[in-house]
This record gives sequence, C-alpha cells and structure tokens, in this order.
Amino acid sequence: MYNPSKKDDAGDQIRVAIADDHILFRAGVKTALTMHKDIRMVAEADNGMQLLNLLKHITPDVILLDIQMPIMDGITTLPEIKKLYPEVKVIMLTMHNDHSMISKLMELGANAYLTKNSDSEVIYEAVKTVFEQEYFFNQLTNKALIDGLRHKRQVEANAPSDAKLTDKEITILKMMCEEKSTKEIADLVDLSPRTVEAIRDKLKTKTGAKSMAGLVMYAVKSGIIKQ
Repeated sequence: MYNPSKKDDAGDQIRVAIADDHILFRAGVKTALTMHKDIRMVAEADNGMQLLNLLKHITPDVILLDIQMPIMDGITTLPEIKKLYPEVKVIMLTMHNDHSMISKLMELGANAYLTKNSDSEVIYEAVKTVFEQEYFFNQLTNKALIDGLRHKRQVEANAPSDAKLTDKEITILKMMCEEKSTKEIADLVDLSPRTVEAIRDKLKTKTGAKSMAGLVMYAVKSGIIKQ
C-alpha cells in the first residue's frame, strides 16, 4: 500500500489513486504516469474496500479503478465513491470490451472506461481529460453507449423522447456531446460557466438523464446528434 504524502509545492498536480489487485500492472501505471510532472500518485490499493478506507484520509482528483478485484470489486466500489466523494473522477479499468458493462458503468457515474492494454499515453490523456472536462469519451465508450440504446430502448423510461428543449438547450447539448468543456461552451454561446452548468442540470431534469452519459444517449435517441 502506497501511503499518501502531505501536499507540498506541487499543489497544481493532479492527484491520482489506483485500485488494482495486480501489483505489476499497478507499478507499471504508476511509473508511466509519474513521468509526467503534472501527475502525483497519492494512494494505491489492492481492492475496493482498501481504497474506501484510504479515501477517509485523502481525496484524490482521479481514481483508476479495476473492475475485477477480490473482496470488493470496482462495480461495487464505484457507486460508493460517487456517493461519498461526488467530485472525484473515476476511470474504470478492465481486460474486456463489454459494451453492456461500459454502458452500465457510465450510467453509474464512471467518467471514463479503458482497457488495460491501453497505451500509457492514453491513460495519461484520460486522467488529464476527466480532471479538466469531467469525461473522457473514446471509440469504445461511444460505441457502447449507442449499442446500449439499441438493446435497452424499451426500458429507457428515464429518457422521454418528447422532452421540450429550447434552441439554446439543444445547441448546448450538441456541444456537450462534442466533448467541449463548460468554459468552451460558455465562450461560444456568450454565457457564464455557471449558467451553462445550470442549463446542463436543467437538461438532465427535462430528459430524465442521471449523468452526461445519459444525456449522450438521449441526444442519439432523439436524433439531436447522429450515430
């Protein structure tokens, strides 16, 4: 277990924790990420329970969370992290490209989903992106969300197709689906970031979506963006 050190002059670094029961994989990720000066590893755990105990003492900015672990796996741990520490970004790690699992985890609040054979620079990019823009979408997650729509249309009662969106709300929703940050959207539509965040919350209420992944699903289903 890696004990977190006190915050020092590197206050502008992204604080990262990793929970994975494969020691060699953990070591490889730590080594690759800490080669970047803007990353600081602050904790590591063998399973979800150990991670939750660590989070009582230190709150990282981003957590790399393995799906399959003994004692407490990532699927069980993710909702607990989001309930107790909603501001912490979580990147799910797995060996499998399971589209139904990706869709489920994004709905539960995961900010990104990567396979363990991802290049180290992709993992770094995902950490940076979720920290700065909340979500990291890639071909894997996008295809999974679309496939999730195809298989769950009958049970997607939380995304009514007759939601009445204004032109401004549709414009902002499109930009969100294009992975633009809140600040970028605010600049483009001449609004404050706080107003854009308020519109995002209103979009969730109107569409029944519980997360950004849910908004993407709604946008695809309603034809606002094309598959």
